[in-house]
Amino acid sequence: MPVNKRHFFRNALAVAAVATLSLVAQAQDKVIKIGVTAGPHAQLMEQVKKVAERDGLKLQVVEFSDYVQPNAALVSGDLDANSYQHKPYLDAQIKDRGYKLVSVAPTVNFPIGLYSKKVKRLEDLKSGAKFGIPNDPTNGGRVLLLLQDKGLIKLKPNVGLKATPLDVVENPKKLRFVELDAAQLARSLDDLDASAINTNFAIAAGMSPKKDAITLERADNPYVNIIVVREADKAQPWVAKLVKAYHSDEIRQFIDKEFKGSVAAGF
Repeated sequence: MPVNKRHFFRNALAVAAVATLSLVAQAQDKVIKIGVTAGPHAQLMEQVKKVAERDGLKLQVVEFSDYVQPNAALVSGDLDANSYQHKPYLDAQIKDRGYKLVSVAPTVNFPIGLYSKKVKRLEDLKSGAKFGIPNDPTNGGRVLLLLQDKGLIKLKPNVGLKATPLDVVENPKKLRFVELDAAQLARSLDDLDASAINTNFAIAAGMSPKKDAITLERADNPYVNIIVVREADKAQPWVAKLVKAYHSDEIRQFIDKEFKGSVAAGF
């Protein structure tokens, strides 16, 4: 091979090697944007961020104030993952909006609570009481099932997690259901006789589910929260690192110490 050709191929190989190393460096330096709702999910992810960094994974935690935007932002590419919802909610979003999203790991369970500033017991609610429930189908149905479990209402047979106020067939106290965005329920408690409030929003509003809730959902429920990514990304190496960090003993200990039973590890 002529000398000039040998030099050409050496230079080409060197350039290719540098380009490959550059791509590897860029992949390692990629910052993973993960969406959470304010409150416990944000607190938890800030701890996960510290654990993940020790394994070479850089996270940027992005907070949202509602349940709709984190999935929309993930689908649009503004996020790489999110951690704030349970599987029934994700399934409903996929069915309704055609999102190509997938759960990659369980995180924590937030038993939903019923709260009131006017009564201490559910049985003390007056006829016609205004009762706040989340306006998204899965969490609204979840609350109605809890009310049925507590004997306040009766739903159509086999309606399951998709129950709505239209499925109530017995309502002895004539409860008037006020459907609001889940994030608004804690702030609306003064205007209601009672309300269901998701635990993450209750804690963010300064309430202790263990102390302040009239009653709490059973811990053995199907509403364990999850980490969600785009289907196309589920096999990415950073996903495994993120799950490993979240499922660490350090995070489990943080959950037990910080939330004192109001939040349970689901892994």
